[in-house]
Amino acid sequence: MISSFYQRHGKLLLWIVALSFPFFYWQANSIKSNNDIETWLPRATGVRQEYERFKRDFGVEEVIVAGLDKSVATPEFVEAVAGRLDRLAGIRTVWTPDRMASQMESLGVTPEEAQTRMEGLLGEPSGKLVGLIALLDETGAKNRAEVVAKVQSELSYCQLDEKSVALTGPPVIVSALDTMGSQTANKKYFAITVALCLGLLYFSFAHWGMALSTLGVTLWGIYVTQTVLAWCGGEMNFIMGSLTVMVMIFTLSIAVHFVSYFVDAKAAGAADPLGSALKESATPCFLSTLTTLLGLISLNVSSILPVAQFGYAAATGSIVALVVGLGIMPALLTVWPNIEVRSLCFHLDFGKWSDWVAARKLRILGAVSLLVAVTGLGLLRLKSDVDPVEFLPRKSIVFNDLQRIEHELTNIDSIEAVVDFGATSELPFIDRMLKVRDVQERIAAHPGVRHVLSAATFFPTEMPESSIGAAQMLSRAKAMSQDSGWVIDDQQSWRISARVRRSREMSPIHVLADLEKELAGEPIRFTGLTPLLKNAQTEIFDGFWQSFAAACLTISIVMILSLRSILAGIVAMIPNIIPIWLVFGGLGFLGTPVDIGMMMTGSIALGISVDCTFHFLVYYREGYDRGLTSAQATRRALEHSGEPVLESTIICSTGLLALCLSSFVPTARFGALMAAQMVASLLGELVILPALLCCRPDQKVKATDDQNAKSLVLPPPAQHREQAA
Repeated sequence: MISSFYQRHGKLLLWIVALSFPFFYWQANSIKSNNDIETWLPRATGVRQEYERFKRDFGVEEVIVAGLDKSVATPEFVEAVAGRLDRLAGIRTVWTPDRMASQMESLGVTPEEAQTRMEGLLGEPSGKLVGLIALLDETGAKNRAEVVAKVQSELSYCQLDEKSVALTGPPVIVSALDTMGSQTANKKYFAITVALCLGLLYFSFAHWGMALSTLGVTLWGIYVTQTVLAWCGGEMNFIMGSLTVMVMIFTLSIAVHFVSYFVDAKAAGAADPLGSALKESATPCFLSTLTTLLGLISLNVSSILPVAQFGYAAATGSIVALVVGLGIMPALLTVWPNIEVRSLCFHLDFGKWSDWVAARKLRILGAVSLLVAVTGLGLLRLKSDVDPVEFLPRKSIVFNDLQRIEHELTNIDSIEAVVDFGATSELPFIDRMLKVRDVQERIAAHPGVRHVLSAATFFPTEMPESSIGAAQMLSRAKAMSQDSGWVIDDQQSWRISARVRRSREMSPIHVLADLEKELAGEPIRFTGLTPLLKNAQTEIFDGFWQSFAAACLTISIVMILSLRSILAGIVAMIPNIIPIWLVFGGLGFLGTPVDIGMMMTGSIALGISVDCTFHFLVYYREGYDRGLTSAQATRRALEHSGEPVLESTIICSTGLLALCLSSFVPTARFGALMAAQMVASLLGELVILPALLCCRPDQKVKATDDQNAKSLVLPPPAQHREQAA
């Protein structure tokens, strides 16, 4: 019935796919890019809520820092540039050295002291840059890319080229990440991935029509997935940039798997090869999709929004891949029914390999146990890291400008401290200001703090002795502080902003930890991006283990139910967990931190690789139940599934390595680590699993069963061409 359906309606189905292709392509490219730093940070946490409260109370803290070369930055020119930036929509105000010094001097600070207080923020005595700081308003923070583009346009209008001006700040970095993480920027390596997959398909099918058509329906599946993402309100970001390649891998694996079953059915003389292929491939493909789905959905335990979004999006992609592989590929086979499948790999003698493993099974397992123990020490050294600057290509203008400004002007990393005197405090203004100044000096004393700014910065060290002078100064201070964002709630809350140095020896997160310890007991709460990043690092580390544990648990249950044995399910998981353990243990030894993209790879790799184990165990159990010894059953299973496992790894790793061509660091790291784990999975499938199974005690069989067992071994089973999804 299924075959007759495709014989009658197969071409119509293909026409529907072809005609809907432009629509889904258009919808897929309508997704907006959003690499806002805040979306990478944990949701519904106390730290995040404190940050949101800070923004509501003191206003959006988004700054663009421009460093003008001193050779052109005369005071008049700096003020002219600041005046043009002041008029841009989205910018609340612009600070220049003269403007800040003028406010300090109006409150009684000497010109010399004002210059000293601005060092590390708007200038350095030995530096070559003069600083301008543009503060964005709420509208500007929502349209960062537009504001940054306008600022760049104004600087160009003022004839400031790359050598005479450097531009940085969170809005500039986020805009650059948006550009690098967009679909347009990803088209280069996606095109290379498409070309590689087309080459593999042609080599496998030896037929250009079938290769191009398979690639076409694969692309259709990718655009359908992205369309669903767009309709659900999803956004593209640096993690979602890997979605297209993941969906391509899922789809091609199932598609080639199905074609292999079709070719085998024809070779066996099946009366209905198409129906036979659908029947034989349905269960393994469904289980493959289910285990992959569980690995992806387990990412939802993360409190970091893009990670959870990627889990849902890729899970949708795996379902679409199943629909394309088993729903549309049969229609292609009605057009080209005489297709053949060639092996992508060298025809290795897996029988001899199995014998070699069986003879050394205890030594192999001992060596693996030792390796697991050693890399376990590396896991203890594993750490996470969230640093948007690390996502920038080292040769990009944005990164070079950041390095230049941090070296010669100021740092963009900041820690915000809020001194809360409480609603019932009756301290006068002067006493509160002096208290804030004391806290500010204690913060500034830390070697990792480059500059500290608060309302107290604008007051002189010695207050006026006469009551009239003090009253006049306070009157001017109140007039200037109404919209300054430094003091709110009738002088209840005072803000202190600290610019923090970035170095290998002491990160902003380490500085924050020291300040929290130093100022424990003071009426202070810390917020800003640095505390959020600190919290994100903890969430990444916890989320990595939680998602991986969830994937292990759910996939283990599926394996136990499908294999109908608790022991078989446990054995099936061991060779899939160990390679991931080894890779991340190696990262720990190398001191490579795990970022947001890398944390997902363990769960995803587990969901993809476990299907190969399932195929292996099905053939092993069939031979063992019919009387083969453990070594014989292992040999039979390895002869049947060894080549497909190797070919599946080549296809998946090749597609994933194409991600390394991306100039966007998170995407490249994701591809490299996923490919490394897929290659490492060969150790589990071709070495560890056979060694474990060979340790199983042989069962006693009757004479008739013994003859059946020998028939399974001599001659060895024919090589089946299938791709493990």
